[in-house]
Amino acid sequence: MARWEPNARERLVRAAVDLFTEQGYDATTVTQIAERAGGLTKTTFFRHFPDKREVLFAGQEIHARLLTEALAAAPPDATPLTAVAAALDALADSFDDDRRELGAKLMALLADNAELQERAAFKHAILAAAIADGLRERGVADRTAALAADMGMLAFDEAFARWTHPAAPTTPVAPADSADPADRRTLADHARQALAELRDAATALG
Repeated sequence: MARWEPNARERLVRAAVDLFTEQGYDATTVTQIAERAGGLTKTTFFRHFPDKREVLFAGQEIHARLLTEALAAAPPDATPLTAVAAALDALADSFDDDRRELGAKLMALLADNAELQERAAFKHAILAAAIADGLRERGVADRTAALAADMGMLAFDEAFARWTHPAAPTTPVAPADSADPADRRTLADHARQALAELRDAATALG
């Protein structure tokens, strides 16, 4: 009888990120990841992921579905960017605050590995396509949908970078109850700000 393996997928993700950070992506094996994840097996790993690269991009299908469902649920009179903002809210809300540290490690890994950067770009394209398709379902013209989708994903990528790497404080560390409000912003807060900044930049083009 197979052993009960609660939260095996999440454990594998965290184990992989930790090992990649400690000893490098290329030097880490699937067996090591499985063992670090609490004595799991290679079979368990491959039941969740096709290879060690994909463990860093877990949830892509769920993220695409969240975007699509949020676009469909947006008010009928919402502008394309308003609908995109609602979709980014839904996507951002799926990232718990305890994933901030994990996200920071992931960003560092991507910065040092061209293969992972290529895979991240592919995920970006998949999610942008999901947004564009959702907008087209709402009757938005093709080019407008594609542009709004690209802006949405650019905003989310920027928001994720800000969320995982908040700006260093310019004043001495204050007590937790008087911390800079910016330090407590959620991923959704950052996403809304980044999208607004892109909207303003597009308007300034004339």
